[in-house]
Amino acid sequence: MKTLFRTLVITVSIASFTACNANTKQEKQNFAVAETKLETTLKTEKPEIKVALLLDTSNSMDGLIDQAKAQLWQIVNELSYAKCKEESPDLKIALYEYGNDNLNADEGYLRQVIAFSDDLDEISKSLFSLTTNGGNEYCGKVIQTALNQLDWGNNDNDLKFIFIAGNEPYTQGNVSYKDASKLAHKNDVTVNTIYCGDYNQGISSYWKDGADLTHGDYMAINHNQSTVHIASPYDDKILELNKKLNKTYVAYGKAGRSKMELQAEQDSNAMDYDKANAVSRTVSKSSKFYKNSSWDLVDAEAEKSFSYDDLKEEQLPEELKGKSKTEIKSYINKKRKEREALQKSINDLNQKRRDYIAKQSKSPENGLENAMLRAIKSQANKKNYIWD
Repeated sequence: MKTLFRTLVITVSIASFTACNANTKQEKQNFAVAETKLETTLKTEKPEIKVALLLDTSNSMDGLIDQAKAQLWQIVNELSYAKCKEESPDLKIALYEYGNDNLNADEGYLRQVIAFSDDLDEISKSLFSLTTNGGNEYCGKVIQTALNQLDWGNNDNDLKFIFIAGNEPYTQGNVSYKDASKLAHKNDVTVNTIYCGDYNQGISSYWKDGADLTHGDYMAINHNQSTVHIASPYDDKILELNKKLNKTYVAYGKAGRSKMELQAEQDSNAMDYDKANAVSRTVSKSSKFYKNSSWDLVDAEAEKSFSYDDLKEEQLPEELKGKSKTEIKSYINKKRKEREALQKSINDLNQKRRDYIAKQSKSPENGLENAMLRAIKSQANKKNYIWD
């Protein structure tokens, strides 16, 4: 009986490894992997899309940073339509800056701005914190650092990407880009390179070779090109719904108030670029990627680990202090229903907005956004990911 149970467990484990992988390994290899990782494979992991964005923040890269700020939400929205089999993957984004004289020389003029996170407001805040200052751009060093510092995991169904953007030779620094590429390949991480300038100059500067070594994509963009946002007849209504959506958040705990202020700040940052960019952020806030269980009671209640019995009076917002558990539950349930209805309305309007934009004679050709999405979709197809 024990032998039969062990066989069944290993069989289930093998299935979990190959659920979204089009390139199934040989049976003996699967058996060996499953047997050595028996404990970890007993638990089915939800697939994740992990994107580490490595941005050159030297003097000449102001345009690149502006593109990243202006195009973040559209990139997030496109990734939200991905499916692995019938399952929607989670999204985690990390951000590094490099090539900036303000950074520590001993550490290679680079900095981890934020580790892998699914907190979209914190990711936006991190992007908006970036400033430029001339420096030394060490591509091999920043890639190696991101590979070593970040938790890439070992789920075969995950999509793991590094996107590195810059405009100096890829060979600079005392860490060979070839060694960094070998480390990436070992960790099943695809390195995609984005040269900010002439396509052929990027090739001669070894940016294409850096991508080829991990079967990634090499791209060249005009980093000084302004982001193009297409306005639609649905934008004003979506932004109106965003104001109502914000009122469904019930901040609690020590971080509650500051997190709600951060939410409003990132709404403002998006609007400062363009109304259509603010619309894209609103759509992101209505997607499965926008998670705030650490400070919002509506999201927190949906977590399996949540219990009303664990809530303390001092953690509650003013409107819920002194209320019974039944009253709090009723209030949260009301807010949840309001949010779900608003999110549905936003997503319905966004579908009409997408259709409208698709019919325009000239689609926006946004450098960083288009480069990243083309690479992600192409490489995701190899693991049987599809887009709705």
